[in-house]
Amino acid sequence: MRIEYDYDTCIGMFQCVEEWDAFERDEDAGKAVLTDSEEDGGVFVRAVPEDAELDAKFAARTCPVDAITVYDDDGEQLVP
Repeated sequence: MRIEYDYDTCIGMFQCVEEWDAFERDEDAGKAVLTDSEEDGGVFVRAVPEDAELDAKFAARTCPVDAITVYDDDGEQLVP
């Protein structure tokens, strides 16, 4: 499973931070940061460990602007 996070879309509500500890607050920028991720064209991507799959899905579902997307290992979108 992998997660993609569009930094530019983020509006800094930090709901993802409450759901999964892979997201951290960047108070200076007013946006969340996806730790241990790599940037790919303005989108930050990282693998989701098996023990964090539920947390990653909740983080994506709570984002009010759909800046977070979760995909399964076959590339199918699980959470917009």
